[in-house]
Amino acid sequence: MKKENFAIITNSDEETIQLGRKLGALLAEGDVVALTGELGSGKTWFTKGIALGLNVPAETVVVSPSFSLVNVYQGKCSLFHMDVYRLGELSDFLSAGLEEYLYEDGVTVMEWADRWPEILPEWKIAIEIVILDDCLREFTFSGDHVRAGSILEEMGNSGFQFPVDGCR
Repeated sequence: MKKENFAIITNSDEETIQLGRKLGALLAEGDVVALTGELGSGKTWFTKGIALGLNVPAETVVVSPSFSLVNVYQGKCSLFHMDVYRLGELSDFLSAGLEEYLYEDGVTVMEWADRWPEILPEWKIAIEIVILDDCLREFTFSGDHVRAGSILEEMGNSGFQFPVDGCR
């Protein structure tokens, strides 16, 4: 399977949520989304969109699980939103039992997934978020497994883009 890879630029938090919603609508139980990007890049905003795409009720407040490590939301399937920023070592991740979420019947979104890429399943969808300026974010999607490739191909072929015209 060839590696799928494409980028989309968003102009606002609202567009970041829309982009996440588009991906979330394509996800199913067992899918893993690996997010990377510096502080303030939009990982949690994007995850809010994924939650909406998974039919988590819009009134549900989706927040970063920086201190709880994992927040669970219910939609068409469970969404396990994990943030491993505060964990110092892979052994902390493993002793907390977090690897189990990668194989649960639900969708797992991991923020700071570049900390220990070796623990991520091969079917993950990797998304790198780069801050271009105060408002602009570039989301680069990649995956080289059949499942990830089919999701990304569908998303990439949809023509889903935002006009790049600065802050909105």
